[in-house]
Amino acid sequence: MSLQVRNNVHVSGQGGATMLFSHGFGCDQTMWRYLAPAYEDHFRVITYDLVGSGRSDLSAYDLTRYASLHGYAGDLLEILDEFATGPVILVGHSVSAMIGMLAAIEDPGRFVAQVMVAPSACYINDLSKHPGYVGGFEREDIAELLETMEANYMGWSSSLAPAIMGAPNRPALRQELTDSFCRNDPDIAKHFARVTFLSDHRADLPRSATPALILQCSDDLIAPRSAGEYLARHLPRSQLHVIDNIGHCPHISAPTASSRAIDAFLAATLD
Repeated sequence: MSLQVRNNVHVSGQGGATMLFSHGFGCDQTMWRYLAPAYEDHFRVITYDLVGSGRSDLSAYDLTRYASLHGYAGDLLEILDEFATGPVILVGHSVSAMIGMLAAIEDPGRFVAQVMVAPSACYINDLSKHPGYVGGFEREDIAELLETMEANYMGWSSSLAPAIMGAPNRPALRQELTDSFCRNDPDIAKHFARVTFLSDHRADLPRSATPALILQCSDDLIAPRSAGEYLARHLPRSQLHVIDNIGHCPHISAPTASSRAIDAFLAATLD
């Protein structure tokens, strides 16, 4: 099976460096439609679907390989091996921010910058091992979320997706994310959700040497501002930029503010 088919890879643009966009849980590469085209004049642009999402080859989904985010990081590096040219700028939304960071840790010489859109290194509050850490959810909340998903995936998607999108005055965007969630294979989505919401990559943060922009929303149900602030304190060579926006998907609901922050970061980082 080719990587292009497996991950529904699309390449556009031209330039000596590559900009790769990796989407979050429940989404696909179409979520980058407001950002990715703006960079085609200066970069080789790669968009793709995580295996199990969008128009990827669902038969490639392997429960063992994707039992952790490292499997997705391996896929990302394979895609870069085949389709990238020059140094790489990695743009990852939500869980893909951590997927991208793991890839950069594994092959640091390949990456010159990483943009983390609404990231979280751990979604669960932890006051024991990491005093004061607020990821946004109690462990019991995550357990209940996963149990509800197991019992009724479509109902779970229809109720949670609009809250994740936020954008209270833009019902079309809320419906779009709901539709995206509902298009996913329920069994794959349940497994990916468990891997995502139970992941904890706080210990990996100091290992990342790639300059990073942490792009956080001021009001985010999934990744609260405290999660971004923690990343900024523990991720070397990072900077935090907070967008005044409600929701977890600023690249969709606040694309202009997102692109301005990314442009300023790249201008300073790649200069």
